Amino acid sequence: MSNPRLTALDTLHRSLGATMTDFAGWDMPLRYGSERDEHTAVRTKAGLFDLSHMGEITVTGPEAVKALDYALVGNMGTIGVGRARYTMICQEDGGIVDDLIVYRLGEHEYMVVANAGNAQVVLDAVTERAAGFDAEVRDDRDNYALIAVQGPESPGILKAVTDADLDGLKYYAGLPGTVAGVPALIARTGYTGEDGFELFVAPADAEKLWQALTEAGKDAGLVPCGLSCRDTLRLEAGMPLYGHELTTSLTPFDAGLGRVVKFEKEGDFVGRAALEAAAERAAAKAPRKLVGLVAEGRRVPRAGFSVVAVGGADVQVIGEVTSGAPSPTLGKPIAMAYVDAAHAEPGTSGVGVDIRGTHEPYEVVALPFYKRQK
Repeated sequence: MSNPRLTALDTLHRSLGATMTDFAGWDMPLRYGSERDEHTAVRTKAGLFDLSHMGEITVTGPEAVKALDYALVGNMGTIGVGRARYTMICQEDGGIVDDLIVYRLGEHEYMVVANAGNAQVVLDAVTERAAGFDAEVRDDRDNYALIAVQGPESPGILKAVTDADLDGLKYYAGLPGTVAGVPALIARTGYTGEDGFELFVAPADAEKLWQALTEAGKDAGLVPCGLSCRDTLRLEAGMPLYGHELTTSLTPFDAGLGRVVKFEKEGDFVGRAALEAAAERAAAKAPRKLVGLVAEGRRVPRAGFSVVAVGGADVQVIGEVTSGAPSPTLGKPIAMAYVDAAHAEPGTSGVGVDIRGTHEPYEVVALPFYKRQK
């Protein structure tokens, strides 16, 4: 087995006493202290994350937009320069390969950001699909470190170390700027349900930027945060995770995310025919729906556990948990699950999760569990 890859901040994480874990072939900080404290800091103050394991792929050239329109399900031509779009890349059969954020950096320059575990698969697929177009696909994973500052105090913290126009930076937009003296792409994106920023910088500049943000945030409650609290934050915010809510066995329509598929764009794209059929099936018969579940008790559901409908002596399996964890914000265990449409309405009674043979009662709720106050 090969050694895990290290981010540019590896030594710093260890100096902060981080508990490290292998994640998608990278050695990443799981937590620095208490997961709950890190989670609460992001909800109430601010948290600092190393996300350098994400996969950056740059597509340039006169037909970059056409190449991406063919490779992905979204309409890339409608992204303005300096804006970003959530989209997906699918197989020919419509199965989801990965969910992505695409940034339009210039007239003919796009950056595709893939999940760490899928970065190579996405790179290979985009490279293959772009072969017939006047476009170049570049693996930029080694050219970026990615640092995120997330939480209600994050705008004030970032303003202390940049003169970029953060007030004018909309959600899902990015602009080049200088942060703590280093060049950065400043994006108003994140995976926590809070306001925040993701900063793409050269790996050699990562430690300087981390230290500057730490200093700027010391009086605002900023703390370093690991992947563990990132998972509970995204779960509360109802954000899907590849390998849990999204898989190659599901189409975007099965996942309740059919809105990302843009049939109106010109030309063919990989998976179009299968996705048109999936859209028709979804319109004719509602597929399983992704819902939230909130525990009435204390037992925590985990991915793969069965969701059941309990009525008298009968127990019927109606779905499956995709993600589950204790929610620090709600103070109860929560889960996302795909359940039959007949049991997907918020407040549906008689729904439980089979936790090692015991049917624990759960309340069906609409997602997200948590929505920040604007």
